[in-house]
Parts: sequence; structure tokens; C-alpha cells
Amino acid sequence: MNILCAIVIINVLNYVQASDLAKNWGIVGTPLGSAYPCKGNDVVLAQFEAGLSPEEENKYSLYIGEQFPTHSRIIIKFDSEATVTLVNDKVARIRNVAADLVVFISFFKPGSSLSLIIKGPQTGTVPYPTSIDVNSVEYCKQPAPGFLDSVIEGYKGTAHVAPSVPSGSCGRRKVVHTELIVNGQPTKPGDWPWHGAIYRLEQSSVRYICGGTLLSKTFVLTAAHCVTISGNPVLPEILSIIFGKYHLIGGDIATQEREIQQIIVHEEFNASRLNNDIALMKMKTEVSYDDYVQPACLWHANAYKKLPVGSIMGTVVGWGFNHNDQLASTLHQVVLPKILENHCIKSNTAFFGLLLNNRKFCAGYRNGTSACNGDSGGAYQVFVPDVTGDSSANATGSWHVRGIVSLAMSRPNEPICDNRQYSLFTDVSAFVGWIKTYVKTDN
Repeated sequence: MNILCAIVIINVLNYVQASDLAKNWGIVGTPLGSAYPCKGNDVVLAQFEAGLSPEEENKYSLYIGEQFPTHSRIIIKFDSEATVTLVNDKVARIRNVAADLVVFISFFKPGSSLSLIIKGPQTGTVPYPTSIDVNSVEYCKQPAPGFLDSVIEGYKGTAHVAPSVPSGSCGRRKVVHTELIVNGQPTKPGDWPWHGAIYRLEQSSVRYICGGTLLSKTFVLTAAHCVTISGNPVLPEILSIIFGKYHLIGGDIATQEREIQQIIVHEEFNASRLNNDIALMKMKTEVSYDDYVQPACLWHANAYKKLPVGSIMGTVVGWGFNHNDQLASTLHQVVLPKILENHCIKSNTAFFGLLLNNRKFCAGYRNGTSACNGDSGGAYQVFVPDVTGDSSANATGSWHVRGIVSLAMSRPNEPICDNRQYSLFTDVSAFVGWIKTYVKTDN
């Protein structure tokens, strides 16, 4: 009996202590935000909550602060699929009309305002109004889409902590040129000393297949689809890689070729959708660092803090298909912006809505400039300046591997990339922990 009483008292004490701790918590609530979805019109207001579940975070309220007499009519057009719900259906009714992405609201009683709940589809896209016609008056002459994009977080089940800067001298060129190269133009020898050309033995010939990025004297980072067949790793002895290479066929004077000892494919690689499209190759012998062979830096969590304000720009290099649909004879580069997931999916919902997830990201242009066949496995590399925010032409800094060229849409009935669509990249930031279980950087 005494033992039982003691247990009860201890449990009560524990509860009291926990309650006391809870009383010391700071106030926790859902962060609220607001925005004007139509420039120059503060009568139309959007309100949203941050921190919602991934299924609900592409939802917001749309408010029009006007007096609406009986028989008022509002026509709203959106830029993508939306479910629109009336907050007060006692004074008005809503229906869709024959036109795409348009809803029609009519008041059968006077209303003091109009409140709607806007919800996007399960793909996660956010529908934004492009036109709001109130009794034949346009209330949204200058739409301002994108106000909710920064709130979208999606599923995030992994966090990575890292030192504020990587050690050593990774990601720095040893050969310095005086001028920069513009998009899609040839590079110069020594510009990308961590980029390697992967070759595969096929019957009696050796064929270039993909790019790879040097992370240490023994390890190379590439795409899993480059080193597998039907999802299974190929024999390492049929692969080789050459660093310090500029010409795809001959003509180089400072190359280092290495055979492959081991292929490590991510255990969750899915060949059909190219999920977790990442692999490591361990070389049989170490490379020697010189002017034309150097390691790249692996992306780290604090790199964002040093980047200039604005869109993230990454560079992709390779011997991929050029404007003539042929492999380039010399190493080329292209600078591509990282694209918000919402914008990417809206550009082609059938393709990107199916394949884009939280371990991939979208980048590129839709103007004919893109990564293409033959660029697979290479890095999407971002320049991180030594001085925070330095965007000057002579800024010093290091190149970090932010992504891996993974997937692009093909042209109709052709096995060649459609360079008027965005490309998908494996998000290296989601795999830093996995990489570091195998790779010890030695730069």
C-alpha cells in the first residue's frame, strides 16, 4: 500500500514538474502573413499561415473589401488549378464556367465583403489570381503572383549541420583567365579542374557517357543512372574517368586517367523515376592535384549566407549536345538559375508534378539554353564568395557542388533533350550526410 502511494505521488510530482516547464514555454502560434495579390489595389488582400502541413500549405484566403449589392458578379481567373470555397454561402454562390481556370461568383443578397479560401492541388502548386473582374471593373490589372512561394516547405525529414566553411582549398582554380565566358560558350583549359569525363567499355570500343565531379583524391560524385543498367551497378572495371580534360577527343596535355575500383549507388535509387539519382565512384589509384586537377567543395548548410542577394545561379559544364544536336568537341559551360518548385511544376504539370520531389530541384531557362544529353552526372556548381554578398567580377571564392545533372524532358518522338524546358537536378544538400559516410575530403 505504501509502495503504491509512493508511485502515485512520484507520478503527480513528475506531472507538476512537466506542467511548470510548459508554463515557461514561449508563446507558440501559427505565423500569419498577408500580401496584396494585385499591385496598386489594397482592396484585394491575401492572408496565409506559415508552418502548415505539406498537404495544406498551398492554401490561402482571398478577401475583397467592398460592399456588394444584390446581383453583383465577380469573375476570377487563376494561373493554375484551384479549388475555391466561399466563406459565406448565405449571400452568394460560386461555380466554374466553361473557360479554363475561371470561377464565377454571384450575389443573391447584399454582402459587406467577399471572402474565399483558395487551395491548390496535391502537386503542391499555388494558384494565384491573374484577373479579378468585379461588376465589369478589373481589380487586378497588375497581378503579383508568388507571394506564397517562400512559405512552401514541403516534406523535410532530414537536417544537416556542418561547419560554416569547408576546410582546405577546394573549389578554387589554379589557372586564372582574364575574361569570363558567357552562357553556352567554350571554357578554357583549367577552368573546371574538378570535372571529369566518364567512359565505358562497350564491346571493343570505349565511349564517353557522363560527367563526374572530383571530391577527393579517390572519390568522384556522379549520377546513379550513369553507372547502372536497369538500376544495377555496372562492373567497375568497364569504367574509367579522365580529369584535366578539355577536348573530348585527344589534344590535351595534362590529363590524368584512372580506373574505377568500386561503384557505390544510393540504396534508394529508383531507375524509373530517377529518385535518389546519386552515386560515388572510388578510383583504384589517387589523382595528383595540379593546375588542371583539383577537387570541388561539397555543398554545406551555411553557404547560402555568403551568396549575393537574388536568384541562385549555378554553372553546368560538359560535352553535352550543342545546338547542332552533337556532342561538343570541347568543354562547354552554361549558367542556369535555380527555379522555384512551384514555377517549375506550373511550367509542365504532367512531367514535373510527377517527378519533382524534395530531393531534386529544378533549374534552367526555357529559351534553348539548358543541360542536355551528355551532361548527365556533372555538377550544378555555385560560386560562394569569400566576402559575403560579393558579386563583383573579380570576387574571390570557391565552387560548391549544389546539384547533379539528372533528368530533362525529351523532344516528342526523339531521344534528345527539349532545351526549351527546365531540367531536374539531384539535390546534393539532401545527400551530404550520405556522401560523408564514404568520402573523407583530403584537400
